[in-house]
Amino acid sequence: MTDDGAWQLRESYTFDRNVIAEIRRAANTGIYRIRGWGAKRRLPILDDLVFLGASMSRYPLEGYRESCGTDVVIGAERAARPVRLDIPVTIAGMSFGSLSHQAKEALGRGASAMGTSTTTGDGGMTSEEREHSSTLVYQYLPSRYGMNPDDLRRADAIEVVVGQGAKPGGGGMLLGQKITERVGEMRTLPVGIDQRSACRHPDWTGPDDLQIKIQELREIVDWQVPIYVKVGAARPFYDTALAVKAGADAVVVDGMQGGTAATQEVFIEHVGIPTIAAIPEAVRALRDLGVHRGEVKLIAAGGIRSGADVAKALALGADAASIGTAALIAIGDNDPGYDDEYRRLGSAAGFWDDFQDGTDPAGITTQDPSLSARLDPVIGGRRLANYLQVLTLETQTIARACGKSHVSNLEPEDLAALTVEAAAMAKVPVAGTGWIPGA
Repeated sequence: MTDDGAWQLRESYTFDRNVIAEIRRAANTGIYRIRGWGAKRRLPILDDLVFLGASMSRYPLEGYRESCGTDVVIGAERAARPVRLDIPVTIAGMSFGSLSHQAKEALGRGASAMGTSTTTGDGGMTSEEREHSSTLVYQYLPSRYGMNPDDLRRADAIEVVVGQGAKPGGGGMLLGQKITERVGEMRTLPVGIDQRSACRHPDWTGPDDLQIKIQELREIVDWQVPIYVKVGAARPFYDTALAVKAGADAVVVDGMQGGTAATQEVFIEHVGIPTIAAIPEAVRALRDLGVHRGEVKLIAAGGIRSGADVAKALALGADAASIGTAALIAIGDNDPGYDDEYRRLGSAAGFWDDFQDGTDPAGITTQDPSLSARLDPVIGGRRLANYLQVLTLETQTIARACGKSHVSNLEPEDLAALTVEAAAMAKVPVAGTGWIPGA
């Protein structure tokens, strides 16, 4: 009640205006919400960790005189042609179909300029991304859309996708308006018809079958390239252990902050665990099997945005980090220059998440030729390269501040947590204490 005796309106925490709007939308339509992007709810994230820079107990490195390595090698123990990355940041799988061919080319150009890899995504390999990607990882997904042995042999690595961070246990979606003649031909799908990808591989039911599949893939490529396994973060300890047992050269663990082009919002917001909780569990599995920071590499994904995020992922035990949504923003997604058009679509620049609609004014998540022509892949690639350079420099800056001559030398002892939840998930002490909740 206010001073004049009038009642003050208070919004319910449980039934706030967004919840009420969603209930009304569901009641009016009878259709669950589909969207892109990633989780929007408040979650424990890497921002909840801080680094303990060197002073007396440890000495920092001088940035202008002392080097700090950033290279990563994947698959050296098994593959004749291991993947060699100059920086510890890769580009995650995003399909042609969900993205325009100009966007796929821009991702390849930017990654190649910085000496790192990009990834095909569902739906097969396009000529544009193969031509402009010095290191291209070919995703082998449950849908098998676009998959063929010739493209497998043209790849620099193969990533067997078991799950994604935005939708562990679920398959992807590609609505009919994005299935053009070219997309349909690559995926062997009818033009203009909604497509839902399978949520599990059709030819195996467990880890023993995965081991057989990895062996089969190695034989197809004559043991030339590494094999990754990607899992959505739900049970990362067991999933990582099983992937290692099956023979993976690298495990990609994708936290629930990971984005997607299209899936049910209930998946995005309520399935999976945060990246900050997933990395230590995956590391625990690798250590138990004696392969951490050795034979099997760990790539962390899901909500990576800055060099600080990359450095924290490495300190928690990852060998590299992978970006998806951030890469799209770097090449022009949600560009403020198109704010008027985003508003006509009922959103605004920085908020637009209807990647499934194919109406992206920036020309990235669309198959409309009049829109996709807006994205210049050369300029987009240059912007991505700039962004990757900043991520790398920031990661090196933090590593040097912690006294490390290589970014892979970052460790949990370099971190402290600002909240009890982050401390428990990341398994590092609450700042100013030696207390790790649950330890």
